[in-house]
Amino acid sequence: MRFGICIPQFVEDGSFDPAALQRYLARAEELGFESAWTLEQVLGAVPSIGPLETLAYAAACTSRIRLGCAVLITTLHSPVHLAKSVASLDQLSRGRIEVGVGTGGRRQFSGFGVDPDTFIARFTEGLELMKACWTQPEITFNGRFWQLDGATMEPKPFQKPHPPIWFGGSAPAALRRAVRHGDGFFGAGSQTTAQFAEQVPVVREAVEEQGKTGFGINKRVYLAVDGDTDRARERLSAALHQMYSVFGAPDLTPVTVSGPPDAVVEGLRQVADAGAEMILLNPLFDEAEQMERLAAEVMPHLG
Repeated sequence: MRFGICIPQFVEDGSFDPAALQRYLARAEELGFESAWTLEQVLGAVPSIGPLETLAYAAACTSRIRLGCAVLITTLHSPVHLAKSVASLDQLSRGRIEVGVGTGGRRQFSGFGVDPDTFIARFTEGLELMKACWTQPEITFNGRFWQLDGATMEPKPFQKPHPPIWFGGSAPAALRRAVRHGDGFFGAGSQTTAQFAEQVPVVREAVEEQGKTGFGINKRVYLAVDGDTDRARERLSAALHQMYSVFGAPDLTPVTVSGPPDAVVEGLRQVADAGAEMILLNPLFDEAEQMERLAAEVMPHLG
């Protein structure tokens, strides 16, 4: 079993502690985490530092750990600008970037100038354009939403042909699209292990049908190690409510894994048994302390 860890991004105005984040990232690398990840939330009650900016900071603070975002809502971005940012990050990190992408559903698109009736088409075309920017020496692209004629973008990403692309999504059509266009599927933290277990067979069937090789399956898990299970659940519930209230989400406590180390081990073992090849461990409070406890008391029992 492989593990990633989330990079703390929730920072109140004026409270960012550069030394604390530097220590956190260095320690994540020392503890042997395979990767460290951000998330994207532009609008919402949680004060969240941007994912790409945070990854650039993390790249400067580390040398080995892989760095990614799960996921960027690419329908809300200019694909040319996003392609440039990702290629630059990949160069600055010497090829350590992973890219998670998602459509975002029908969420507040009007604030970004996006027609909600076209977001799937924009998502697919935008991804095609980003790949063209990453791989083609001369870019000629005649799409519905974007057009380029003999353009160039340099430098290309350090990784060839481009960084690994991870897809979010839950509906069967989205899962099949993930296999068709991506390098892996990333199960959402807002979905239960049972829901993830239902998605994995759909993904694996599409992988077999499309003859894909090396297609990965990951899962984000919101969690807390605490001898007081009720306290852990209450703190997780409060944090998730703040994160997801903008989307009108229901109580998300059922998606979490919490309690003493043995309970967390069992919860994560179920995620692994459901098909996760890498689990993204996502504490929502006391992140540095939680990372230490996960590395010392949980991960050794899930080898």
